[in-house]
Amino acid sequence: MPARTIHPDTLLSIKVGCVMTRNQFTQNPAPVMVELRSTAGNRLDILAAEVGRFIGFYDDQYTHTLVDALRAEFTDLDLQPHIELGQRRRNTGTHSTQGYAAPGSRN
Repeated sequence: MPARTIHPDTLLSIKVGCVMTRNQFTQNPAPVMVELRSTAGNRLDILAAEVGRFIGFYDDQYTHTLVDALRAEFTDLDLQPHIELGQRRRNTGTHSTQGYAAPGSRN
């Protein structure tokens, strides 16, 4: 059976997201901006989606330094729809199977 591979766009999204989550508590965001642009290359669509979702999901008192820098750095990208998606995802709540009992199981 052939191995399944990750689509290159998905892999790039993961890499861009990892740069931000790895640095989310930074007090020096300048090198993060350089790394993000370098990682994304010419894929500004993926960069906009990942940056916007990060801003929408992670914006709080602990990450404001990075979030503010992201907003200032990427004014050339249309982040707003992605920010809104990140906010919706943050406010969705957690998913759980707690309390679920399959038919015929002992609970």
